[in-house]
Amino acid sequence: MLLFTAPRDALLVPLQSVSGIVEKRHTLPILSNVLIEKKGDALTLLVTDIEIQIRNSTTAALGTEDVAITVGARKLQDILRALPDTADVSLTLDDKRITLKAGKSRFQLQTLPAADYPRLSPPEGEGISFTTTQKAFKKQLALVQYAMAQQDIRYYLNGLLLVVAGNLLRMVATDGHRLAYAASPLVGDYARTDVILPRKTVVELARQLADSDDPLEVTLVGNQIVFRFGNIELISKLIDGKFPDYERVIPQGHPKLVKASRLALLQALQRAAILTNEKFRGVRLMLSEGSLKLVSTNAEQEEAQEELEVDYSGDSLDIGFNVTYLLDVLTNVAANEIEIRFNDSNASALFGLADNADFKYVVMPMRI
Repeated sequence: MLLFTAPRDALLVPLQSVSGIVEKRHTLPILSNVLIEKKGDALTLLVTDIEIQIRNSTTAALGTEDVAITVGARKLQDILRALPDTADVSLTLDDKRITLKAGKSRFQLQTLPAADYPRLSPPEGEGISFTTTQKAFKKQLALVQYAMAQQDIRYYLNGLLLVVAGNLLRMVATDGHRLAYAASPLVGDYARTDVILPRKTVVELARQLADSDDPLEVTLVGNQIVFRFGNIELISKLIDGKFPDYERVIPQGHPKLVKASRLALLQALQRAAILTNEKFRGVRLMLSEGSLKLVSTNAEQEEAQEELEVDYSGDSLDIGFNVTYLLDVLTNVAANEIEIRFNDSNASALFGLADNADFKYVVMPMRI
């Protein structure tokens, strides 16, 4: 039975947009598959891992009958990628096996029944919805997502806090050692809603969203969140937990203000990082009037020193940090100048941007 024929990219592009969440190993074999549904000339590809579900709809399919099947997502993607760009692909189904033909190439793949494929049902009931641009949401994610924890026993830190309140959208991420905060305006006035997005959802959104002013519609209902953009619908479960009170963590009134070139500081830290201790990654920052000195040492008693001219006129200060936490923030913000506020060698430092009061990054010091 002929399922459909289509140009290679009409199948590959939507498949690539959904297959990112497929795990290599699954307790349920069917979760390694993509659900392909054809109704009329509409073709829908859907993948889920039970926590997240991504669906992409396209209208490039040609064929006679409506059909729904599941087939290995990674294998199908690898085959399509390996075919010539201009290839036309036909899929036929014969006794639980799919045959993919393109030119003189022919591949047979096993299928599993579409009826057995688990799905996340779209949330129902009262919730809140807002619309922003893909570019704005993606840019805000980039300012905070690197501060999320990885595999922390405090599971709620392995995600990103999304706060919708009034006319502001706030995002916060922390791993207990550093915290990133960014806010952006929304059109409308919303009752306060706090949710925690899973790490995998955040990574997938950062990968999929375009740097364009095309709309992104976000809906929050119950323990689910839905993102709709372009041809894609992404449904994700939310992390159930209490996120730390980020407002208490962000320091107020640190008296020592340093202004420095972001790029110069980033490059100096990258060089100093080469001779840090591999386990602790510590670097010392020594501040004096007009000068910032960076010093790192390792277990072999090797040492790196860097000195930068900075805008600073306060008391001298000697403070240590994990260099990775400093490199992360300097890599992920796009400003020419960075502002850093200090109190003393035992207090956290506050990074900010002169042209964006809605971004803050707090990092705890370390003893060196």
